[in-house]
Amino acid sequence: MAQQQKPLELTIIGAGMIVNDLLLPSALQMQRLGIIGEITICDMRVSALKALKENKELRDAFPGQDFKTCPELSEGDSTDTELYKKVLAGKEPYGAVIIALPDQLHYPVLKGVLPFNQHILCVKPLVLEYDQALEIEAEALERGVFIGVEYHKRFDRRSLLARKHYRQGDLGDFALGESKLIEPYFYRHSNFQNWFTCENTDPFVYVGCHYVDLVCFITDLKPVAVSVTGRKGKFPNGKEGYMWTNGRVIFDNGGILSVNNGLGYPDDSAGGNDQGLVMYFDGDDCAGLLAHDDHNRGVEYGFSANQTKRFQYINPDFFRLAPWEGDGLKPIGYGYDSVAATLTTASAIEADIEANPNSDAMELRRAGIEKANDKGLIATPMNSAYNELVQEAARLSILSGGDIATIDYSREKPVVKLRRSSD
Repeated sequence: MAQQQKPLELTIIGAGMIVNDLLLPSALQMQRLGIIGEITICDMRVSALKALKENKELRDAFPGQDFKTCPELSEGDSTDTELYKKVLAGKEPYGAVIIALPDQLHYPVLKGVLPFNQHILCVKPLVLEYDQALEIEAEALERGVFIGVEYHKRFDRRSLLARKHYRQGDLGDFALGESKLIEPYFYRHSNFQNWFTCENTDPFVYVGCHYVDLVCFITDLKPVAVSVTGRKGKFPNGKEGYMWTNGRVIFDNGGILSVNNGLGYPDDSAGGNDQGLVMYFDGDDCAGLLAHDDHNRGVEYGFSANQTKRFQYINPDFFRLAPWEGDGLKPIGYGYDSVAATLTTASAIEADIEANPNSDAMELRRAGIEKANDKGLIATPMNSAYNELVQEAARLSILSGGDIATIDYSREKPVVKLRRSSD
């Protein structure tokens, strides 16, 4: 039976690259479907808001649809770091918010959004510390707020199949793996140079977390030790950041995952980035193998005109705007599916409350939250807090020159600490 949906007003906090490339077009499609109502995008930079407004591809794909901005384009840039609160103060409770900001801003903005009782989709990672994840989880449950974390690789069909086969015992026991996600060099010339600095984040935390989460998603194993080494470089504005990282994650069954990340995939190369996952397994007097080439999905184009790169690997699986039976174009791919999963869940929770006016609304909200947590497909603060433990351990390790940081689950609350050679 199809879920009933209630249109939710949506506020997007941030107007950067991920909003342009994934979040806004996904929201506009869901507006078509009656899951999302009015959309407002809030960003201190009017130039970023204006770029979204003037995006021809989006205008052509979603004819007749639009969104509000805060500030309005005629007002100029804002210096108010809590501008989003002005927007949310005028919204009804239990709408939806997407947080699309740099990693280190997630926690304070989550804390700022929660008092407005809005369901939340946050780009990954949720926060950078485990205690913060627990705090957000507890307050969200108390308020009946559903939070989804945008680990979109979970919704790739190949990942869903891998999860099924591993948990059926078809592959064996995870033993050794290697993942990579190298983002384009041009990221160094983007707004990244203003926030992607050594004291804030690194490539392992920013994109390596996708594959660490994916291995946990597939296997249900817990990470117990992390070591990350980084290579520093200078952004065009002179700020220093980690441009490359090599990480190693050890899981509670002894399995080992190597994680290579960076901001350095050549801009002129055929792919959008370089990424993939290989996992080896111990079976019954045999071995198992899972190999996902996420770099080249088997589609190659040689364009004759109107493209920045003539020869390209085209990835039709993550996110594309494609022809459909309606007006304009529609989003396809697991990126859209991931965004839709959280917003549809929030919409269905509110529709359930509307359909049962004599029931306790808060009980229904909490039941919906617990159902999504237990299902385990959407990453939530409750079912994916191991990611915050890994991020905390990774930052501890990289800032200590690559020393191993362990995650101890034996206590009531897991503890992250450096494992010195003298210990």
